[in-house]
Amino acid sequence: MWEVSWTTDAARYDDQGDVPLGGYAALASVFAGSAGAFALLARRRGVRLPEEVPPWDVALMGTATYKASRLLTRDKITSFVRAPFTRRAGAGEGSEVMDEPRGSSVRRAVGDLVSCPFCTAGWVAGALVCSYAAAPRLTRLVCGGLSALTVADWLQYAWTATQQTTEG
Repeated sequence: MWEVSWTTDAARYDDQGDVPLGGYAALASVFAGSAGAFALLARRRGVRLPEEVPPWDVALMGTATYKASRLLTRDKITSFVRAPFTRRAGAGEGSEVMDEPRGSSVRRAVGDLVSCPFCTAGWVAGALVCSYAAAPRLTRLVCGGLSALTVADWLQYAWTATQQTTEG
């Protein structure tokens, strides 16, 4: 029979021993449980899943997922969401900030999640897919707003780059 001791070097996942595997497992369980709960609730309420998702909706949800994950993980205004799990590490591009996780176990795992736009994107995409299944028109509207914000950001960066080119 296998015996695992999390304190020995041989059982460590990484060299430093500070990867919060238990916290990650808890978060993965929350994600899977939420998806399962949505599926059960949707079935009980008679939600009919779309037979297909048009490519335009995939692009719209993808752009919205990108923007929502950046807003949650990098925006100054959403710092209050991340603050219990992260600390400010520096400034990013534009109005973005860089946070780093703090603590251990679940707190550290949540800090890793809310400071990583790639990690958060999976959660945002999951929420948008559930929303799309239950209320596609509303989801398209929300995704359209987030996508418009993404376009506006790119125009801001283009304008700044143009100014810097002409001034210098």
